[in-house]
Amino acid sequence: MESIYYQNISPRKVFRGNTAWEEGKVYIPTLSKRPLVLGRSKETYSTRKSIIQDLKDLGLNPIPNELKYDCCDSDIIRLKAFIQKENCDSVIATGGGKVLDAGKLIAQNLSIPCITIPLSSATCAGWTALANIYSPEGFFQRDIALTSCPDLFIFNHGFIKTAPRRTISSGVADALAKWYEAALTSNESSDGLVQQALQMARVLRDQLFLDSYEAYKNVGSDSWRRVIEGNAITAGLIGGIGGSQCRTAIAHSLHNGLTQLEATNHSIHGEIVGFGILVQLRLEEIVSYNKLASQARNQLIPFLRKLNLPINLNQIGLSEISLKDLKKACDFACIHNADITKIPFSLNSEILLESIIDVNKETVSMFSPNKELRKTF
Repeated sequence: MESIYYQNISPRKVFRGNTAWEEGKVYIPTLSKRPLVLGRSKETYSTRKSIIQDLKDLGLNPIPNELKYDCCDSDIIRLKAFIQKENCDSVIATGGGKVLDAGKLIAQNLSIPCITIPLSSATCAGWTALANIYSPEGFFQRDIALTSCPDLFIFNHGFIKTAPRRTISSGVADALAKWYEAALTSNESSDGLVQQALQMARVLRDQLFLDSYEAYKNVGSDSWRRVIEGNAITAGLIGGIGGSQCRTAIAHSLHNGLTQLEATNHSIHGEIVGFGILVQLRLEEIVSYNKLASQARNQLIPFLRKLNLPINLNQIGLSEISLKDLKKACDFACIHNADITKIPFSLNSEILLESIIDVNKETVSMFSPNKELRKTF
């Protein structure tokens, strides 16, 4: 008898484009009268203020609040209590990935509708039925599979235009990982949907290679529109169609390990994931003797550099990292993430550490004119 998989493929209702907010906001009163409007950063305050005013103009009574930290247990508990005290009947999460994750998780815990409004294209968190939990210090702790995708997803291009340019690049790296990781874990799957998701990831990779640099230079261009929607929508759809069978692999596991090091707190999610892809490809080369992995890494390094994405430890804040601390990060990556156990070869923290050092030596020696930064351990 075949296994039956329960999958959350997409939000219930999706609005995207230049007029997404104008068209999507009129649907909110069918879900909510007194929403919590959740945000975080000072940079998004003016956008959130405008959203709140529009909700008031619709006759709603929006109640604002903010995350104090990343998406963490203490914030979730505090905000749940606040919502219950204020009798809010939905959560509108407006911001980056950690705000969106927190909003989704809080809404699920309280069985109220969730509306996600991404304010950058740095992740696909506004789309997915998944939340990543961090400590108040920013250390990854665990991920939580949610029972559904958001009730409403509004991807307004005007909001995305206000985001820092590095969020576009970060989103590109995170979206590229869909291909590199799924190709490693799921290439031999006989599941038709997994194979279709894998092909979508390949097409997305190719489109990002073609469009990302133009998108990075020219906000608002056709390339920019394709890239931001690839980052925030297509990447999420790939995960929805592929489901748990189409897994993340080494790049995201390494991200989770490296976030245990305080110095990485200044890097955003996709920036670390991009470096993780390079390490994963190196592992495929030295463990599986995959010559195509070496070619892929040589193709990816100059691409990441053009988008100002990190390609070595120095650039993600770890120029002073000790070998001992780096080993701890590798231990976490190999022990605390089940997805890394799904790769088709044996991996331990020592081999992962060796690959990190190899990639770091290669990229620092290639591109750093400052020999003092050429850390070789």
